[in-house]
Amino acid sequence: MNKDRYLVVVSAPSGCGKDSVVGAMRAKHPEIALSVSATSRPPRGEEQDGVHYYFLTEEQFMAKVEADEMAEYARYGSKLYGTPRSEIESRMENGQTVVLIIEVQGAARIRARYPGALTVFLLPPSMEVLEARLRGRGTDSEESIQKRLAEAQVEMAQAPLYTATLVNDDLQTCADELYRLICEHQGE
Repeated sequence: MNKDRYLVVVSAPSGCGKDSVVGAMRAKHPEIALSVSATSRPPRGEEQDGVHYYFLTEEQFMAKVEADEMAEYARYGSKLYGTPRSEIESRMENGQTVVLIIEVQGAARIRARYPGALTVFLLPPSMEVLEARLRGRGTDSEESIQKRLAEAQVEMAQAPLYTATLVNDDLQTCADELYRLICEHQGE
C-alpha cells in the first residue's frame, strides 16, 4: 500500500487563505491531522512548544537536518522552518491523513521524498483580490505588500508542478473541494 497517499501538501502565496481553507476543512473533518512544524525562532505570545511549533535552537534544527529527521525545511530571513519526518510518517503508517501547509520550496522537497503525496496549490481569484486581502489585514507596510505581491507571482508560476490547483474565491467551497480531492486521491 502506498502510504504517501495519506500525505497532503497545501501551498499558496501569502494572503490566499491556506490556513483558513485547511481550518475550514478540518472543522468538518477533524480526523484529518495538521502537522506541527519546527522552527529556530523563539515562541511568540501564547505559542506552546509541540502545539504551535517545535521550538529549536539553530544548532538543534541543523542537527535534525543532518540526521535526515526533517522531511523538508527552508530558511526565511535568519530563521529555519521545517517539518519533522516523525510528524508525518507515524500518521501515514496508521492510515491517517496529514496536511502540511508549506511554501513552494518545501513542497518541492516533499514531492521528491514522497512522490505519492497529493499536492494542492491555492490561487487567489485575481491579483487584485490578493492585493485587497493583503491590504485588508492592516498588518503590512506598503513595502511588505509589494514584496508579497512580487513573491506571489513567482510562487504561482510553480502551480503547474502540483497535483491540483484550487481557486479560493469562497472559503467553504474551496475547503469542500480540498476534501473532495483528498478523498479522490485516497480512493475513497
